[in-house]
Amino acid sequence: MTTHAPHTDHSHHHGSGCGHVALPHDDHTDYVHDGHLHRTHDDHVDECEPSGHTVHEGHDHQHRDDCGHVAVPHGDHVDYVHDGHRHAQHQGHWDDH
Repeated sequence: MTTHAPHTDHSHHHGSGCGHVALPHDDHTDYVHDGHLHRTHDDHVDECEPSGHTVHEGHDHQHRDDCGHVAVPHGDHVDYVHDGHRHAQHQGHWDDH
């Protein structure tokens, strides 16, 4: 579940070939843009941020710079694309974003 957070004054149209990294996320695609994630929603772009804290249970893999997963700068941390979703390190465990 994500919050509805419109990104105002965003004239760029995200899509195939727009120049930003595209990440599948649930039923939509996020685009990495200026350290945060955008998703197209109706006639505008939203910041795609999780609305809660979801621990990824049983995640033994330790993400890092050379772990083989796409690293995505996201706010004050780095997310890693793994199995169709993003993982973020949080207080000794990994969260699903």
